[in-house]
Amino acid sequence: MARKVGSVGSITAEAILTQACKLFARFGYAAVSMRQIAAAVGVQASAIYQHYPNKQEILVALLNNHMDALLEAWNNEVRDEDAAAALERFVRFHIRYHISRPDEVFLSYMELRSLEDQGFRIIERKRHTYENIAKAILRHGADEGTFSASDPHVAAMAILAMLTGVNTWYRSGGRLSQQKIEDLYVGMVMGSVGLTAVTKA
Repeated sequence: MARKVGSVGSITAEAILTQACKLFARFGYAAVSMRQIAAAVGVQASAIYQHYPNKQEILVALLNNHMDALLEAWNNEVRDEDAAAALERFVRFHIRYHISRPDEVFLSYMELRSLEDQGFRIIERKRHTYENIAKAILRHGADEGTFSASDPHVAAMAILAMLTGVNTWYRSGGRLSQQKIEDLYVGMVMGSVGLTAVTKA
């Protein structure tokens, strides 16, 4: 994607992504120009093209980086544990990870429509990888008789939609602490698969 030349080039490329993410999240991908991104970074518009040939590649890079970081972070969370503990861990991880990155999450869901075919296939494949984590946990629980999830695929997609929805209303410093939000969502998710016991991960 990006052609980075030395340490200064690396810093500039990263700054382009940081500012583009903010602008895309605030105004929408379609409304932001390369010139606006350059102005936010503090460079000439021509400098951006040394790193990203077009705006589409910036969007792909942003969504790709988000998915790679998300999958890597989950891999660091994985434990050898039963399905109930794994589901609770997944719920807490998803909420904790996503509410700390509102702009990245907004782009990841709202700007999928702006991806061209090649970029869409790249990001969609990684999204499926993440979705399959939840599906595997639910299948495990169903197979061992712990969960009452007759269709793990549908259950996983419903749970993911509910968890990601926290970003539409959560505000830092609000009435509920992050820990309380995690506890509430764990309770709702566990209840949706027939469990009521909640432990702390």
